[in-house]
Order: sequence, then C-alpha cells, then structure tokens
Amino acid sequence: MSVTPYLLLHGAWSGGWQWRPVARLLRETGHEVFTPTLTGLGERVHLASPAVDLETHVTDVLNVLAYEDLRDVVLVGFSYSGMVATAIAERAPARLAHLAYVDAFVPEDGQSLLDMAGPEAAAHFETLARDHGDGWLIPHDPPDAPRRTPHPLRTFQGRVAVHKPAAAALPHTYVYCTDKPELRGGNAGIATSAARARAAGWRYRELPTTHVAMETMPRELADLLLELS
Repeated sequence: MSVTPYLLLHGAWSGGWQWRPVARLLRETGHEVFTPTLTGLGERVHLASPAVDLETHVTDVLNVLAYEDLRDVVLVGFSYSGMVATAIAERAPARLAHLAYVDAFVPEDGQSLLDMAGPEAAAHFETLARDHGDGWLIPHDPPDAPRRTPHPLRTFQGRVAVHKPAAAALPHTYVYCTDKPELRGGNAGIATSAARARAAGWRYRELPTTHVAMETMPRELADLLLELS
C-alpha cells in the first residue's frame, strides 16, 4: 500500500488537537497525517494579534507543505478552514492529490466567510468582537468549552480568489453533516457549499451527525477519508 500524506485543517476557535481521533485512525493504516494549528489558536493562542487574518492562516499551511516537502496530499478543510483549503488549492495545486471539505465553507471567487454566512451572522460575529473581544477577537460560545480559544475576526473577513484551472481540475469531495441544530451562524453558508458541491458533480457523502464529525463519528469520517487515498 502506498503512503498518502493527509493534511487536516481544523475549524474556528479550535486547533490541531480537534483532529486527534481521526488522525490516529488514519495513522494506524500507515498513512502520514499532519494536523497543524493555525496562528493565534489552540496551543498557538499566544501568537494572537489584531494582525492575524486569512492570509496568515494560508501562509501557515503553505509553509507546512513547503517545509515538510509534502506532495500528492489529501488536503481536508473543516468548517472555517474550507476557506483556507480553497486558497491553498489556488496557490499550490501541484502539491495536492485531492481536496476534501468536511462540513466546510467553499467560497466562490471573491467571497469571505462572512459573505457566505449572511448579513445576520456577520453582524453577530462583528458585535461579539466589538463588545467582548477588543474589536478583533470573536469569543467562543459557550465561553467555557474546553480548549476553545477566541478566533480573530479578520480571518472571517478575508476574501478568496478562485480562478485557477489547475485548482478546479483537482478531485473534490464534500462531506456534509446532516444533524447539527447546534450550529447557528454558519449553517446557511455550509448548506450552500454542500449544494454547490453536488451541483458541480463533486464526490459527495453525508454523515448523520453533528458539525464536529471528527469528534462524534471519527471512525466513519476516517473511513470516508481513507477512500481518497
């Protein structure tokens, strides 16, 4: 069996730790797995600053690809990091073998996450940052969730350019989680992304679970990702 490198990107208010159950299952099959934590989040929360934006997180992942010299990568974006994964595919398509989205935002050209979430959710996030995050941090709700860290607002405001034929030509998979009443602000944008993926003829799968499938159905999600190797 050939070894496939998996690069798993976590969601907002989170860190690489979020993928631990799935990463363990993928490694047990002999594959390489990388779960970087994006700047200002998780164990890198001490690096949070008003300057952290979407481009910062894109650079984080580009540097993992470059310094680990990764090629033929299955790149997986979850939730917010669908924005990051889309930008990575535009910048470094030659290093990727497959682009997968797990209940993630998939922007069209020029869209930000706030554009996709809609005006009500955008206003909610901006109000939270203004009232409880010094104008630049969005606190997690609920605030006492374990290991959750405030998320830099500017990462939600960054727009992604989508126009490279080489990125569009990559195999794409979308995994949609169908049972997530807990997800408020971003649910519309994620549902729109799933519908776009199906309309575009992407490989499409569903899991009957909450938004954080890597925590609630790790074996089932790992099995879906293993199909991509």
